[in-house]
Amino acid sequence: MRALEEIGIGKGIKYIFTTIALCIFKLMIFSPCRVFFLRLLGVKIGKHCVINSVKFINCYRKGFRGLTIGDECFIGDEAMIDLADKVDIGNKVTISARVTILTHTNVGYKDHPLQKFFPSFSNPVVIKPGSFIGINSTILSGVEIGECSFIGACSLVNKKVESYTMVAGVPAKTIRHLSN
Repeated sequence: MRALEEIGIGKGIKYIFTTIALCIFKLMIFSPCRVFFLRLLGVKIGKHCVINSVKFINCYRKGFRGLTIGDECFIGDEAMIDLADKVDIGNKVTISARVTILTHTNVGYKDHPLQKFFPSFSNPVVIKPGSFIGINSTILSGVEIGECSFIGACSLVNKKVESYTMVAGVPAKTIRHLSN
């Protein structure tokens, strides 16, 4: 009950609705069905997208209407997308398996002792057209990934990535600039 007191009845009802919707989403085994269902939930999805078994979290906050996926995108198995704030995925973006996209940080309840040092916040994530995010990478809140950028496998992206750049590592660092 404490969680409900903290988020309020409106978000509590939205949490119940989105949890039921996610249960239905998990039952869908074909990408076209997933795309259709996500559109019904308010996600803006372009043409010719492949969406595998993605996990969505914090749908009761910004929610499905805060997610935009461009044309010809691929989102791999076990990717996790935090919908506490907006996520904008441009055209022809590939998000490999087990990629995590985070839009918020919250250490716990409002009276958690770490709140004074790490207050709760959220920021949108933007992934520009033509980018690739390697398997098991994590994109943190507020990050913008530039056009045609390559994020190496298992990278932690905690700041803006310039267009036509390859980054990798923990934290991700520029490996090289790509010729356009």
